[in-house]
Amino acid sequence: MFTPENTIIGFIGTGVMGKSMAGHLLGAGFPLIVYSRTKEKSAELLDKGAKWVDSPKEMAESANIIITMVGYPDDVEEIYLGVSGLINHSRKDSVLIDMTTSSPSLAVRINEAAIEKGIHTIDAPVSGGDVGAKEAKLSIMAGGEDEVFESIKPLLNLLGTNIVYQGKAGAGQHTKMCNQIAIATNMIGVCEAIIYAEKAGLDPESVLRSITTGAAGSWSLSNLAPRMLNGNFEPGFYIKHFIKDMKIALAEADRMEMKVPGLALAKSLYEQLAEMGEENSGTQALYKYWKS
Repeated sequence: MFTPENTIIGFIGTGVMGKSMAGHLLGAGFPLIVYSRTKEKSAELLDKGAKWVDSPKEMAESANIIITMVGYPDDVEEIYLGVSGLINHSRKDSVLIDMTTSSPSLAVRINEAAIEKGIHTIDAPVSGGDVGAKEAKLSIMAGGEDEVFESIKPLLNLLGTNIVYQGKAGAGQHTKMCNQIAIATNMIGVCEAIIYAEKAGLDPESVLRSITTGAAGSWSLSNLAPRMLNGNFEPGFYIKHFIKDMKIALAEADRMEMKVPGLALAKSLYEQLAEMGEENSGTQALYKYWKS
């Protein structure tokens, strides 16, 4: 069992969500080492007692649990499989947990490389956005060895409330693709519903009170539609990262010879927003597509 007495946790990626997630681990009394490309993003954690390292290599030499929450599959590949990466420098029996939304096939490659070194890996992407991260109410989807998952589940319980083991390496990432596919088309519906309400001369906030608790209810409708109406397009989850996720899902669907027209439409709309300079806005900025 991993406890504050026998565990040093490393956390790579202290952005919008990672900072809150790492903070929960620190608050639970675990010694915490952090690394991020921009040290300033870790300032709050450092003030609370976390220690800074200058590279994934240095972290791997000190921590026996390492969690990564970065941006893109390319980042994940470099951090794990690069010459100075975690796989080459972690201690035997260390557990590496990638909570980035990344490629299922990359998760399998990382796991295979780790096995050769006597290291354990779990792919455990999350859903719940900035609010879920702050409130430790994330949904966590895990793939890897089931006994390793069970050993780290108490740590994951500090970060989320819906933690489900999905199967072998890559299964967590595949599950996250299901999540993103469902969100992508749902966001189109949420935006169209709000715009329809406005054009019909209704009070959109009143409309939301009626439809959020009915059959149309969804997390996006309850949490992101109010942000749209308030003109709040700050990122709980960046558009640029959502486009990345949709590209991964489309590639996996193509590999499985599956048609996903709803996902393809959502990706095209978000790419148009990105071209308009909205790539660093939150996904709720899709509302602006109808306003442009």
